[in-house]
Amino acid sequence: MELAGKTALVTGAGQGIGRAIALVLAERGASVAISGRTESKLTAVVDEIAQLGATATAIVGDVAVRPDVQRMVDGAVSTFGGVDILVNNAQASKPDVRIVDIDDDTWNLTFGSGGLGTLYAMQACHPIMKARGGGNIVNLGSSTAITGDPGFGAYAMTKEAVRGLTRVAAREWGRDNIRVNVVCPAALSPGAAEFADAHPEAFARMLKTVPLGRMGDEIADVARAVAALCSDDFQYLTGATLMLDGGRLLFP
Repeated sequence: MELAGKTALVTGAGQGIGRAIALVLAERGASVAISGRTESKLTAVVDEIAQLGATATAIVGDVAVRPDVQRMVDGAVSTFGGVDILVNNAQASKPDVRIVDIDDDTWNLTFGSGGLGTLYAMQACHPIMKARGGGNIVNLGSSTAITGDPGFGAYAMTKEAVRGLTRVAAREWGRDNIRVNVVCPAALSPGAAEFADAHPEAFARMLKTVPLGRMGDEIADVARAVAALCSDDFQYLTGATLMLDGGRLLFP
């Protein structure tokens, strides 16, 4: 229960990796506020957390809309008294869009949810964390953006913008005892499973590039690492990119 007494806000937590992170944070003692655009999905996750004997609240909203994000943060504060952990997981995108085909709708959807949503949440949480003596922010990046996979232009721009924002925030907010890091997960999320079913040969080729020979598990390989990153075990780490990809991308 290393996160007992802490409050976490996880965006995009109605499914996939966001759901997994919310469950593990709750399992380790945190009170969890979860946000997303679909109320029924959020309600189901709140029920799962309750079955763990933990506490959660759901706040419906769109992270691309600044007032919605402020309402999410205000909801976490009014329910639990503050925010100690922020996980910016929410990200919408259109699959397989080549650079020449990126239009304003594609860009606004992708960067609005990932880039602006991350910025809005960080801005809203900063004064609260500072007043509480510090906090932990984990932003979601992607190895796809680092390697520049074709068809992911808007997504790559967004995720690399998030990494850049993370590094600047780590420098600006370090004196406030706020740590800001990025994780780049490669997990068998619902989206990855759909891709594997639709494109089995491409998925098999990708899997061959993973030294550990498998896709990560949302709970065991990603969510638990995020929870550890939010604990005092990593209290001297900030501005870092943690690759949770089974060794697919090895930095020199």
